[in-house]
Amino acid sequence: MRRGVTRGLTVLISGLCWGLALLGCSLALLGCGGQTPNPAGDTASGTDAGAPATAEPGTTAPPSRGAIGYSALTLTNPFFQEIAANMRQAAADAGYELLAVSADSDVKKQADQIDDFIVRGVRAIVLNPSDSQSIGPAIKKANDAGIPVFTNDIAYAGQEGRVISHVATDNLQGGRLAGEAMLELVGQAGGKIAVLHFPQVESCQLRVQGFLEVIEAHNAQGAGGQVQVVATLDGAGARDKGHDAARDILQANPDLAAIFAINDPSALGAHAALEAAQKTDQVKIIGFDGQTIGKQGIRDGKIYCDPIQFPDQIGRKTIEILLQYFDGEDVPAQVLIPSQLYRREDALRDPNLN
Repeated sequence: MRRGVTRGLTVLISGLCWGLALLGCSLALLGCGGQTPNPAGDTASGTDAGAPATAEPGTTAPPSRGAIGYSALTLTNPFFQEIAANMRQAAADAGYELLAVSADSDVKKQADQIDDFIVRGVRAIVLNPSDSQSIGPAIKKANDAGIPVFTNDIAYAGQEGRVISHVATDNLQGGRLAGEAMLELVGQAGGKIAVLHFPQVESCQLRVQGFLEVIEAHNAQGAGGQVQVVATLDGAGARDKGHDAARDILQANPDLAAIFAINDPSALGAHAALEAAQKTDQVKIIGFDGQTIGKQGIRDGKIYCDPIQFPDQIGRKTIEILLQYFDGEDVPAQVLIPSQLYRREDALRDPNLN
């Protein structure tokens, strides 16, 4: 009897041991097969951060290969939003996450963002420099950390840091297109014109340079009326500042004939000033960029024309160059994308306008 009880206890204990062993294996398997941690580490979410790559239905997302930091001049501007969106998609297609933040045209804020990218250990940094000279020490800091730096739309013009490659609109060529369009407006009779500038930014410097080259060549040839640039004011590339600058120019020059504004927001700000002064029939505006708001302004007769940029191409080309560099290929120091003149007839047949 005692022997039978002993044998039963032995069987019971053996069974319990096997059950515990199986439970331990199951827990071990669960621990290995759970959610995979993000190799790029914790990343910010929300409007300023790049969303993780996601796969289309029926496809498999590529494994994460790390993060790319992008500090935009401002993400309130649709132009830079489109650059960011196309960079994000091109990066995701290659297995990278884009961390997009807005510098809000503040060089100190942008330098702090570069510091944050360095701490995060991003694979590369892309900038639209808030100041083409002053951002140099922050670029050098990234260089010293072994992180390659690229720029798009706005070039770095300093000497302290190193940029691998720059992708942008051919702004000098676009400025020349704007100058030719201005001569269509005032070249025969001549007249007074003004420029709404953003002199801290290299791309705008090139636009104004190309514009003035055409105007000065016309005046030197003497083939038509003299075109006089009576004012060049900083419109900061913004609607409110463009409005204020244009208002001041109109007060000092009531006989003004036309304005060249370095982007669409400042051009539309100038138009608001013309409306307030009841001079929309007298003064014509040439903008730059070809944002949707600018194209709508051209369609509605607020802006005469724009040399337009292609931010989708800028965004995709930036990531293409960056990936080539990752693969050890030689990449060009600069890639320029030509602009095209966009007129009212183009706007009237543009299927993307409401």
